Amino acid sequence: MSIHLLWREIEFELVSEREYVAPYLDVKVVATFTSDSGEKFIRPGFWDGGKIWRLRFAAPYPGTWKWSSTSSTEDPGLQKSGKFIAAKQDTEIGNRFYDHGFWKMSPQGRSLIHSDGAPAFLAGDTAWALPWRATLDQVKEYAADRNKKGFNAALMMVVQPDKFATGPRDRTADEGFDVGFEDLPTGHINEIRPEYFQIFDSFTSILAENGIASVLQPVFHGFGWKGLETAGPALDPKESARFASYLVARYGARPVMYLVGADGIGNEPSIEAAGIMVEEIDCYKQPTGVHYRPHARPNQHQAAEWLDFQWCQTGHIGEHLPDRVADMYRNLPGRAVANGEPSYENGGKTGRASGWWQGYEIWNNIMAGAIMGGVYGAGSLWQWAHRGDEKGQSDFFLAPGCGWREALDFKGSEYFGLAQKILGRLPITDAVTAWELTIGSRGIQVPGKIFISFQEVGGVFLLIDETIPKYYQIIDPKTGKVLAVGEREGKRGEVTIDTGEGPRVYIFTQEKHNFQI
Repeated sequence: MSIHLLWREIEFELVSEREYVAPYLDVKVVATFTSDSGEKFIRPGFWDGGKIWRLRFAAPYPGTWKWSSTSSTEDPGLQKSGKFIAAKQDTEIGNRFYDHGFWKMSPQGRSLIHSDGAPAFLAGDTAWALPWRATLDQVKEYAADRNKKGFNAALMMVVQPDKFATGPRDRTADEGFDVGFEDLPTGHINEIRPEYFQIFDSFTSILAENGIASVLQPVFHGFGWKGLETAGPALDPKESARFASYLVARYGARPVMYLVGADGIGNEPSIEAAGIMVEEIDCYKQPTGVHYRPHARPNQHQAAEWLDFQWCQTGHIGEHLPDRVADMYRNLPGRAVANGEPSYENGGKTGRASGWWQGYEIWNNIMAGAIMGGVYGAGSLWQWAHRGDEKGQSDFFLAPGCGWREALDFKGSEYFGLAQKILGRLPITDAVTAWELTIGSRGIQVPGKIFISFQEVGGVFLLIDETIPKYYQIIDPKTGKVLAVGEREGKRGEVTIDTGEGPRVYIFTQEKHNFQI
């Protein structure tokens, strides 16, 4: 029997004995994977062109596994079975998805955690157009850069969503893009191109190997790529559900999130259809949520079983609006929240939302209730512009004089990713906002375990609550450098160590923590 490591994708190829006129539409393949203990995991299969279907699975437990497949048609080629062995890796390798398993939601639903319960903090990057504009070498360069800076997720429009976008079917040409569905210009997604998704397979694999989850947005609901009428708002819910099932089948045995709505008002019929489908068939329960346009109230489907997170958007004029996050945090029942689209760095104007603006944004939002994490974006990178003057692109979103590669180096991305390096391994799962424990500072806490606060100006830090843990570290969020460590004295008091002017992150833990980035 073959041997595979835990949480690594395993693929099984099936060859149908029959020819099908519309296999994507008419044929369903499902496999059951059974562990030694008898626990069953159901995974859908997908058509990959010709007479080929594929099953993908990642074993969550060690031992001998059995699998068997069935199909909606009587076809012996699609009805197979087998065995394999899943084994633990000897040591951790530094990829948290392989070391600790895929993401899922925490017990209270406010945070991301890994399958084994290890804490996680989202540091997402906006690479909307990567799936249909980037090349393999470019994705390798992108993933290595974002991994080094601390990012662990990439937001992507799985297909180019503008119905009236035109250009050569060439990823390297001006205005060029690849195509996932031949009929998307008509507002439908029935004529799938498996060869497009085979390329995207390679991209998501590269991201996974770099510890980056693919945040899959099926068909966009807002501006899209060029603002040329996206297919998402009027998409047939049945087509939306079918495509969601396909994405779970094709990519769901890798680290992913499902962003079933994006840049809309949240109640478009295709959103609920996709969310329900993901909840029904994703055996790993990887997170599913909605991203909203700036002027929408981000509370649709708040009580839906399939909804794990809500992401607001605050526009692109360079304003900090943490109250949008605070409003979402107060919605009931409570869900994980984040600003899914703050102002893009240098978008439309050099210097707009640039540099430390991005660092201040993420820390400000965390203190407002974004325990889940946050999302960063850069002008020219999100639309994968080849150059700063590529024709057909909106001047409002291009970073002047920059293509995607120059935008990759914008300084703000370093500050943003550093927040994940600081918080990603700390025990902040299901932390709550805590504004009443200090004078003049906001914070988050897991009572009795950890308290974290942020001050933009540094200086004296005033504590007024005796329940705050006693061991502290003061960190410069621009560099990650630990500026001071100590133990507060008494039930009340001040941390008055002079660490100089500048932004500061204060971390108080019940036990001494050897902080390292």
